[in-house]
Amino acid sequence: MVLRLRQVALVARDLTAAEAQVAPLLDVELCFRDPGVGEFGLHNALFPIGDTFLEIVSPTQDGTTAGRLLERRGGDGGYMVLVQTDDLDAARRRIEASGARIVYTAKGEAITGLHLHPRDLGGAIVSIDEATPAEDWEWAGPQWRDHVRTGTVTEIVAVDIQAEDPAAMAARWAEVLGGTLDAAGTTLAFDRGEVRFVKVADGRGEGVAGLVVGAADAALRGRTAEACGTRFTFE
Repeated sequence: MVLRLRQVALVARDLTAAEAQVAPLLDVELCFRDPGVGEFGLHNALFPIGDTFLEIVSPTQDGTTAGRLLERRGGDGGYMVLVQTDDLDAARRRIEASGARIVYTAKGEAITGLHLHPRDLGGAIVSIDEATPAEDWEWAGPQWRDHVRTGTVTEIVAVDIQAEDPAAMAARWAEVLGGTLDAAGTTLAFDRGEVRFVKVADGRGEGVAGLVVGAADAALRGRTAEACGTRFTFE
């Protein structure tokens, strides 16, 4: 079963303000606003980074999961991690064997995603998705390729997730999703992309703390910046 990190979602109180921070920082272009997220009381913006995707969601009503996360973590930050597979049936069997719960099945015309209960993994809402063909990504709209700009950033390389016990959370993600843990047991590598688990360091509790993006310009490598309550590291 092939796995890759394909999309990361952030959550913001003010979508317009968050877009105004993120887009110029990464030099990325809006490709889609998905009306389907209205089902969850949200509106959103999607940006392609190469053939990976950064999404920002924001509540449009009270009582949403996203809104509760904003309150619990004291503001904007990470929300969701979407992992792509080439065999959703095998992924489902692995999830069920691990005891993790599938709480929602997202269906498009040529893509299906299984949303997992965040308490069963920790750190983020996780979706594992299969697209046909694999290089497409319906959640980003029909014309996402027309909006790809890679002059500054080329892809999402990794996600940093804060945990009280990074090794334990990493092991649980590996058990549920697959992938390969490094020798320290705190980085989960997929066939493309990885999730890096780190100790809680900012007082905001467990959750997505940062994204690592590929830098097109070597001069940017090693630089860090913050937008939408998230640390961006250029690598």
